[in-house]
Amino acid sequence: MNALAPITAQIKPTEQLHRRAAKDSNANVLPHIYDQNTNIVIWQRDLEQALTNAVNTLISTNAIKPLELAVSPDDAFDKLVTALKPDDNNRDETDALCKDIALLVEMFCCLFDLKRAGLRLKILDKPMCPRFHVDKIPCRLVTTYQGVATQWLNHSDVDRSKLGTGNLGKPDEESGLFKSLNNINQLNQGDVALLKGEYWDENEGAGLVHRSPPVAANEQRLLLTLDFI
Repeated sequence: MNALAPITAQIKPTEQLHRRAAKDSNANVLPHIYDQNTNIVIWQRDLEQALTNAVNTLISTNAIKPLELAVSPDDAFDKLVTALKPDDNNRDETDALCKDIALLVEMFCCLFDLKRAGLRLKILDKPMCPRFHVDKIPCRLVTTYQGVATQWLNHSDVDRSKLGTGNLGKPDEESGLFKSLNNINQLNQGDVALLKGEYWDENEGAGLVHRSPPVAANEQRLLLTLDFI
């Protein structure tokens, strides 16, 4: 499998706190997460129909269970298959999903020079983190194989004093956190995003503000996240 080479060059901080999104339909956009002025990178990926069909089959047959694993590029596929325990009826579908996830693990670990990553795979029928927030982590990979995807705000559109208790108990849409519903951006199903957090070097006060989207009745999301270990 092909993967992205790690980037180790030091990026000089800018005097003015400014953050933007980097987007492209090519996976080569992912190393832009090392740009000091970037706090989200989005590989705008269209899932192959065969993978989409496989995911739909696995979800409809209840073949996916919540997983939390520590994986490496060498063992991700085998650990996923072992954990999902496919039977003869869904072996091909399970392999298709596990191969795609294993590729993302390889890319993630290579990009950040990690030996292992923390993997979570969950089916959700309600928002996991319904309020806009920032993560106290260096960086997280997020992608949705089925269902609505993560919502996020541009750094310039956020009044960060309204995060957490600063919202005074008001909903995000009424707290003053952002001015307009038009400020809310949303990933698409299949997009692979890198979300820079507060613990990225020299990124305090600029971690990406994001939330889980509302989930419609009878809808399910299949969400994958990868984290540093």
